Amino acid sequence: MSDKLLALLNSPVGPRTTHFWGPVANWGFVLAGILDANKPPELISSRMTTVLFFYSCLFMRFAYKVTPRNYLLFACHFSNASAQAYLLFRKYNAEKQIAAAAAQNKQ
Repeated sequence: MSDKLLALLNSPVGPRTTHFWGPVANWGFVLAGILDANKPPELISSRMTTVLFFYSCLFMRFAYKVTPRNYLLFACHFSNASAQAYLLFRKYNAEKQIAAAAAQNKQ
């Protein structure tokens, strides 16, 4: 085995640790957020999306502060926070359009 591969395997954030497998499992949140981008905005839960956004923001800070720094976890939660922010933006715009249409129909 090459020295680089052995260094990766024996790294404090390598595949033999939870610092590796935790972020790998968390990419499921990112995948779900990306797949939800194809759904109609009416099906987006604003409460759940907000919770997932703040959850990822908190864990981004954790991933940066933990020793050794876990950049894989940081990237995972940054991606999830971005996906959830996009979903919140879609939900907000859809609700704004519905409210504007209702106000116009009321007149």
